[in-house]
Amino acid sequence: MTDIVAVGEILIDLTQSGVTEQWIPRFDANPGGAPANLAVAASRLGASTAFIGKVGKDSFGELLRSTLEENGVDVSGLTVDPVQHTTLAVVSLDRQGERSFSFYRDPSADVDLTAEDISDDQLKDAKILHFGSVSLTAEPARGATLYAAKRAKELGLTVSYDPNYRPSLWRSEAEAVEKMREPLALADVLKVSDEELPLMSGSADLEEGTAILREKYGIALVLVTLGSDGAFYRMGEKTGHVPGVRCVVADTNGAGDTFFGALLSRLVRLPSLKELTVPELEEAVAFANRAASATASRHGAIPAMPRLEELR
Repeated sequence: MTDIVAVGEILIDLTQSGVTEQWIPRFDANPGGAPANLAVAASRLGASTAFIGKVGKDSFGELLRSTLEENGVDVSGLTVDPVQHTTLAVVSLDRQGERSFSFYRDPSADVDLTAEDISDDQLKDAKILHFGSVSLTAEPARGATLYAAKRAKELGLTVSYDPNYRPSLWRSEAEAVEKMREPLALADVLKVSDEELPLMSGSADLEEGTAILREKYGIALVLVTLGSDGAFYRMGEKTGHVPGVRCVVADTNGAGDTFFGALLSRLVRLPSLKELTVPELEEAVAFANRAASATASRHGAIPAMPRLEELR
């Protein structure tokens, strides 16, 4: 039995790591892609994970496969596109470590993921199906991702969703909001940032926005990440705030994925969402905050993710 199956994009983050003496930006090639990041984060923290996605037949694709394998992620669902190259995302950082993204992705391998690439046997063997919104930006990956979420729901899996808003991948904010909201009714667990909450709910207020998501879409657990301030949660009528763990930020890339992967690695070992208690949830969120802080304190996404013994 696999704890978590993640489906979606896997790519190379060309992350700015400094500048030369002539002030030319220097970039490191780091494995990335939010669902792949989450699979690694959860695996490093003790969960059994698998990934379903597509890479190109190139050196970057080989790097991504080997990175997942080295981190204990099942790659039987990772296929190779013989035509398209592995996706690249250029991640530039400002002086506070905040990111901006440029994607080299149209066309590329991750977008060519199809419903036929989704293994029903792999879903049947899992407890949680996780996906994000980057794979919803173009067909056929969009159809494949929605198929996986709907099939997981039919099979009784817990479905988790992380809508990452990347403006450069959408023709307009209105299109992004429409397409990113479509899977909300499939989600049992939803994580959004404080910037994404109003896009998904129509309200920036933590209490009101999460209440809208619960009432309109029936989402059992909603989490709003607040950077160094930690996270806000809504579980039914119960809400709360779990303080963050402050650090000297080197690079926030991957911190949100680490948070969600860490959280799911704990939830998968707890009772069902219907039986989950507030103390159990708050302990899991506190653990996720510690993991995210460790990632933000170092450069890169996957290379910066902590292991279980470090957090202990």
